Amino acid sequence: MNTEQNVDVAVIGGGPAGLSAAVTLARSLRSVVVVDDGEPRNAPAEDAHNVLGLDGVVPRDLLAAGRAEAERYGARVHEDRAVAARRRGGVFEVDLAVGPTVRARRLLLATGLVDELPAVPGVRELWGRSVLHCAYCHGWEVRGQRIGVLGTGPTSVHQALMFRQLSQDVTLFVHTMPDPDDEAWEHLAALDIRVVDGAVRMLRVDRGVLRAVVLADGHEFPVDAVTVTPRFSARSDLYEQLGGTLTEHPTGAFVAAGPMGRTGLPGVWAAGNTSDLAAMVAAAEGAGVTAATDVNADLVAEDAAGAASARAERYSPA
Repeated sequence: MNTEQNVDVAVIGGGPAGLSAAVTLARSLRSVVVVDDGEPRNAPAEDAHNVLGLDGVVPRDLLAAGRAEAERYGARVHEDRAVAARRRGGVFEVDLAVGPTVRARRLLLATGLVDELPAVPGVRELWGRSVLHCAYCHGWEVRGQRIGVLGTGPTSVHQALMFRQLSQDVTLFVHTMPDPDDEAWEHLAALDIRVVDGAVRMLRVDRGVLRAVVLADGHEFPVDAVTVTPRFSARSDLYEQLGGTLTEHPTGAFVAAGPMGRTGLPGVWAAGNTSDLAAMVAAAEGAGVTAATDVNADLVAEDAAGAASARAERYSPA
């Protein structure tokens, strides 16, 4: 079996968190392999925001620049998919779909999450453009427009309040969400947020442009943008293969990790949307750097302990 030996860290995922971690580790002269399947979560979006100095950058351009930086410092990037992971003989073995098995002393999971969208025709077609979920990521772009909120869960009221900050024309479509409590009704009424009962049948799209929200009874409500709250599910196959269990959250499931990214599995770290369902691009980058510093510190301590043990053995009395 063709393997890569003596790799300090395998980073699974080549998004903002994974590449930021790779740069940080490579700059510390760690041998790093990044495995990236080329399917970033924000691929449907035309631009990324709240990235200081790069606001509005095209997501794939940002990742291409990050990959070039990581490779400049010596990190190796496999355009491949990690399909299996196991711990063997004190190291991790990660099998790739096409390439070699990667062996690493430490594992950093930056595999992101999957947005599980409501099964309403039109939602997936327009996802990342006129169907949105984050007021901070794309709210400025729809400010002042007619915004519909597709009610799918208990956070939908909060989402309506958030987008009301950006537009005076916000409609909450109850759809499948639970009935709001009295306080929520008061807040919606106080901010003149229209509430429409009934299930949503579809989003009407004309030549790729969102035109209206259509109810099951046929009534249509013209809108320019629709917001939804997907279920956020961390990509967790490798973590679970290694014995980990996802942590449930009202909006999804994630890999629990400490403030430095360390998970409950020895030798395994997580960063970005893998461990923080709400992390935007800049936050994911920061988490990758933070986790990388902790991984490196852990390796430094192990290397020092190993050197001390070897020294003691050399100088011990015969």
